Amino acid sequence: MWKNPSKYFAKTSVKYFERHKGEVNCCALSPDYQLLLTCSDDSRIHVWDAKSGLLKHKVKGHKGPVKSCCFSPDGSLFASSSHDSTVRIWRVETADCLHVLTGHSKCVETVSFSPDGTRLLSAGWDHMIILWEVQTGQRFKTYTGHQDATLCSAFSTDGSLFASGSWDKTIIVWNPRTGAIIFHLKGHEDWIRTLTFSRDGILLASTGLDKMIRLWDCENGKCIKVVKSMLEMTHVCIFSPEGTLMLAGAMGLQQL
Repeated sequence: MWKNPSKYFAKTSVKYFERHKGEVNCCALSPDYQLLLTCSDDSRIHVWDAKSGLLKHKVKGHKGPVKSCCFSPDGSLFASSSHDSTVRIWRVETADCLHVLTGHSKCVETVSFSPDGTRLLSAGWDHMIILWEVQTGQRFKTYTGHQDATLCSAFSTDGSLFASGSWDKTIIVWNPRTGAIIFHLKGHEDWIRTLTFSRDGILLASTGLDKMIRLWDCENGKCIKVVKSMLEMTHVCIFSPEGTLMLAGAMGLQQL
């Protein structure tokens, strides 16, 4: 049925981007919404024109499946992480590799830029979370606390906190400057899949393979709401700008 999926979207406004030769693990829109970034098990990263669907760059460099990708806040750089244990920082305009970051010993599952774009967070199977200096590619700080692999990460809007979610079914909220653990959040019954801070930094949303969405108060670390997801697996969770709605996955709109 899905040998040529694009024909099923011919009469809709949906664009179908078809070039990867493996499972697509992550995608990201540039801050100005002009570019789309995708990464895949085929060890490639693709940079697309989001409006036309044309492929601008086919980026090679990783030696294994690429697990995560993201744009810097100003849109001039993007980062990627891979099963090859490396993190790479690339220039958007030319797709040249600026830095290859080699501090992890196993697969790196997640990368996140700080809100000011000066630092990059990475984490994965080796139980380590590393914060890097973007300009130099040097390690700024290493954080340990999870008992299993880290799958996802997110910074608060002001950069004063970041959160990490793990196979150990817990979330840790950190002080990035000191490395102190602010909260160790427990409640999910399966792996943590996604993390998202509200724009004001007061709430943290988490989703897990237990099909639950949890809302946490970042001032006291308490879970203030649990919502059962309508989706089999929630891959993305986004707050509306005013913080009263949350978009879960590709189709589910949840009222807070």
